[in-house]
Amino acid sequence: MVGEGTQFFESVADTAARLAEVGYLASTEVATTVFLADRLGKPLLVEGPAGVGKTELAKAVAALGRARLVRLQCYEGIDESRALYEWNHAKQLLRITAGRDEGWDAARTDIFGEEFLLTRPLLTAIRGDGPTVLLIDEMDKADVEVEALLLEVLSDYQVTVPELGTITATRRPFVLLTSNATRELSEALRRRCLFLHLDYPEAELERRIVRLRVPGLDAALAESLVRVVGALRALELRKAPSVAETVDWARTLLALGADTLDETVVRATLGVVLKHQDDVLKAAQKLTVA
Repeated sequence: MVGEGTQFFESVADTAARLAEVGYLASTEVATTVFLADRLGKPLLVEGPAGVGKTELAKAVAALGRARLVRLQCYEGIDESRALYEWNHAKQLLRITAGRDEGWDAARTDIFGEEFLLTRPLLTAIRGDGPTVLLIDEMDKADVEVEALLLEVLSDYQVTVPELGTITATRRPFVLLTSNATRELSEALRRRCLFLHLDYPEAELERRIVRLRVPGLDAALAESLVRVVGALRALELRKAPSVAETVDWARTLLALGADTLDETVVRATLGVVLKHQDDVLKAAQKLTVA
């Protein structure tokens, strides 16, 4: 039977307050969903465009709980050996060679032991005996077959290694999956999770984020910056500015000693927030700084 997880939060208000202490300003919706994932012991699927704070949310939970952050970075072609575990074949071969006078039954029992097991993120998180946050990042980039690997992990917090048996978590990790929605995730995976959609924040919240991350920035300049970023997001761009890029732009203005966000400054620094030349050209043509 799976062990109990570490409860990081006492209430929704406590969740918002503690996330803010580690630099993550959460809306009521975010704080409520994170609290419920923690209290109910359910994985949390966070979906939304790139750069809105999905990965940072997992990092914030790990930081405030002084928990180990175990990250599985998904990509096309990732397989079981990279997600769960694999055997150290070179070391196994050396063991077989060293004991070549032994029978196969004796050697087989030996080489499929802990000494030869290479744990990957999913198994590492399941076997952890301390507070653990498991971040499965950019799940939509993995092949659909990888989702099947996760079903046992997310349902029962256990992993089956044929040679060793079923390994069940003694301390349930806090699990957060992220997706940029580049493909549809399976209903089986979604059923096992609580769901949270993160979008670009409202202007007031983004101003608070900028002031928190770049405390030296003037309040009026921060307001102008957020207003311009909002106008950029309203354009049909290949890649809209993320919250992280808003913060980078604020740091850029501070480094340049800019007092106002006039048209000259905007045109000179658009490359901080826009990463495609056609986006830069479109913004330069259409954007009017108020």
